[in-house]
Amino acid sequence: MAFVKVATLAQLQSEPLLEVMVDDKPYALCLVDGQVHALDGTCPHQGGPLGQGMLNGSKIMCPWHAWEFDCATGLNEYEPDDKVAVFPVKVEGQEVLIDVA
Repeated sequence: MAFVKVATLAQLQSEPLLEVMVDDKPYALCLVDGQVHALDGTCPHQGGPLGQGMLNGSKIMCPWHAWEFDCATGLNEYEPDDKVAVFPVKVEGQEVLIDVA
């Protein structure tokens, strides 16, 4: 699959954590220090929706049980084996695209 448009920069600037869907699969987009990151939108702990959580600095906090994942790497600092996948992001003009291949 090629890069797919999932949001605009304006959306992320007003809400720096978004849940977006591609083919019925959730992804979490976060804007941290001017950089856009895309992660798998499902928490590996119990399937919580990461894109519906909140940002805690440069980490996404799952809304179900407060597990945190680094927006850039997908790592969980307390449980290194429980990380989420990250996906390439491209910004073209005002469009945010992710490669979910």
